Amino acid sequence: MNLFADLLAASTKAQAKQEAPVVTATGPRIQKSRRGVEVKSAREIATMRQASRIVATVLREILELAAPGMTTGDLDAHAEKRIRELGATPSFKGYHGFPASICASINNEVVHGIPSSKRVIKAGDLVKIDTGAYFDGYHGDSCVSLCVGEGVPEQARTLARVAQESLMKGLATVKAGSTLLDLAGAVQDHVEAHGFAVVEDYTGHGVGRNLHEEPSVFNYRTRELPNMTLRPGMTLAVEPILNAGSKACRTLKDRWTVVTVDGSLSAQWEHTIAVTSDGCEILTDRDF
Repeated sequence: MNLFADLLAASTKAQAKQEAPVVTATGPRIQKSRRGVEVKSAREIATMRQASRIVATVLREILELAAPGMTTGDLDAHAEKRIRELGATPSFKGYHGFPASICASINNEVVHGIPSSKRVIKAGDLVKIDTGAYFDGYHGDSCVSLCVGEGVPEQARTLARVAQESLMKGLATVKAGSTLLDLAGAVQDHVEAHGFAVVEDYTGHGVGRNLHEEPSVFNYRTRELPNMTLRPGMTLAVEPILNAGSKACRTLKDRWTVVTVDGSLSAQWEHTIAVTSDGCEILTDRDF
């Protein structure tokens, strides 16, 4: 707790009112700025580092806490409590009506699973926990995939591992002068080398004063993605999402939870990063 004394002592500011994102069949679109992609100052990145460290702390606790018999509602309650204790507010709760502080997606659920006191986590489950924190005007955003208890299928363990590896492969390409297509290609090549499929309906994004900012950060090569050159001070949420089977997804009747069409497993890892002259800083690194 001493590590966060400065955060706990800071006065919590109310989350700035943001323009509601336009929602399509595949989720919220990136919020566009008249200034385009924003390059953050050193001061802004320092604030984002604090927001991201709160996110990293909460996810580290959830990795230790999650166990068979708990509910996703239990994990959500813990996340919200800790985010607020650390001087921030949950980025996700209320975001275009989302009812919780985390997304909790299990097994074939791809993204945006709604936590519930009725959703019990079982031994062998592959659980994705995505959360964000808003601190002093800026967001941090991160996701982990965890294999719970005994009896986890080998495919689930491999999928979760490859998701994390593909994220790090992508981040290894990032530096001033590299491009988003360099990142996308590194992710796609690693995922497909292991026989898995990159989900194309959801992408990473810029992050900062808004939870979703320009640019879109694709995890696959596409002509839809301008070959944007990265500059120091850009802040991105990079989040490979991969399925064990088909890349196809559909949204359930709750209008949030996305599942694989073929029922196959899905995994996701995400970090908020800041581009530097010779690489990137992982702001949501849990090994601080």
